[in-house]
Amino acid sequence: MKGFGFITSDDGDDYFVHVSGLREHLKDRGLRVGQQVSFDVDFDIKGDRAVNVRIG
Repeated sequence: MKGFGFITSDDGDDYFVHVSGLREHLKDRGLRVGQQVSFDVDFDIKGDRAVNVRIG
């Protein structure tokens, strides 16, 4: 597991995600390609990133 990646939203925007942005129960399992998730967007100087990532 790399510890980071990108999530594509329903509207096609890509958001950087780091393992620190995953909900606690996902940090050990990580995410799979194609898995449906919900997330909040944090706006930062480096760009938008996904935080509070959860399944569903």
